Amino acid sequence: MIVGSIKEDLTKEKRVSMTPETAKNLIGLGLKVIIEKDFASHLGIRNKDYEKAGVEVKNSSIEVLDSCNLLMKVNCPSDDEINNLKENTILLGMLNPSKNKNLINEIIKKNVKVFSLELLPRITRAQSMDVLSSQSNLAGYRAVIDSVAEFEKAVPMMMTAAGTVPAAKVLVIGAGVAGLQAIATAKRLGAIVSATDVRAASKEQVESLGGKFLTVEQSEDMETAGGYAKEASDDYKKKQAEIMKDALKKNDIVICTALIPGKPAPRILTEDLVKLMRPGSIVYDLAAEQGGNSAFSESGKINTVEGIKIIGVKSLMNSLPLTASSLYAKNLFSFIRNLYSREKKEFSINLEDEIIDKSLIKGV
Repeated sequence: MIVGSIKEDLTKEKRVSMTPETAKNLIGLGLKVIIEKDFASHLGIRNKDYEKAGVEVKNSSIEVLDSCNLLMKVNCPSDDEINNLKENTILLGMLNPSKNKNLINEIIKKNVKVFSLELLPRITRAQSMDVLSSQSNLAGYRAVIDSVAEFEKAVPMMMTAAGTVPAAKVLVIGAGVAGLQAIATAKRLGAIVSATDVRAASKEQVESLGGKFLTVEQSEDMETAGGYAKEASDDYKKKQAEIMKDALKKNDIVICTALIPGKPAPRILTEDLVKLMRPGSIVYDLAAEQGGNSAFSESGKINTVEGIKIIGVKSLMNSLPLTASSLYAKNLFSFIRNLYSREKKEFSINLEDEIIDKSLIKGV
């Protein structure tokens, strides 16, 4: 069986789905691996680096698409790539089914089995394949680094002969994977950190990292069976806004990470709430591409409102493409290892396996 990968559209995506390390691991399973020429040259990874790992380099994407039994991608294929996909191929990537509904339906019509790793169940056995966690970890780290770069003051407390510099205060909205990494990174830089999340179970995680958890009194269960946050009720949102009013007046940097799978990002910071912050403060919105947690945030832009910088993030992983690619490629390898039967020497789509069943798109 042949596993292949082709170049992404570099105007939108710098990550790759296969590294020489994971290619070598795939070959170790008994698979043949092929890639398009100059597959990762923009990252400084040369064709010969892949060839040393045992990969065959093809001259064009069409040659790869015409030969492979399983295609690894970061993003959903383009129209041209879909036209060249052969029947009975397996497609694996972060395909964003809600956004790419029409493209994915076209792919399915070609008898292609489509697996989107954002749909993985949050079970222990799937952790090594969890692309959302691996990429969100990096997003939480980068959010703090970028915020500090825009913040025009020192972050840690400093005691000098000229006086004491107070520590910056950071509020993290959403204590999922990205939020927890943001808390940890901000603490390492010396900030005073607090966080809020609709899931009561997050309190212990936040406090274990040295953050203060801002609690909204509630009786409803705000966590899905899969471990994700649910959309809050209107009553909860009112209580949350009251807590935010006090917190925003005190904090220098706010990092927004709240997302609901398959839905627009919840609007947590209204225009009035943002304006409660002091001039020179930062709002960093990781959810900007899904509509944003904050008013005034636009994907790919920095908007300044009454001296407050609202940073809307776009394609954040393009600022860490080597690390992001390394983790993502390992996630894909783990999924393929679970999908491939070494005894039968074929890909086995066993729908009794929860990982395979939940991540297979049957139609959107």
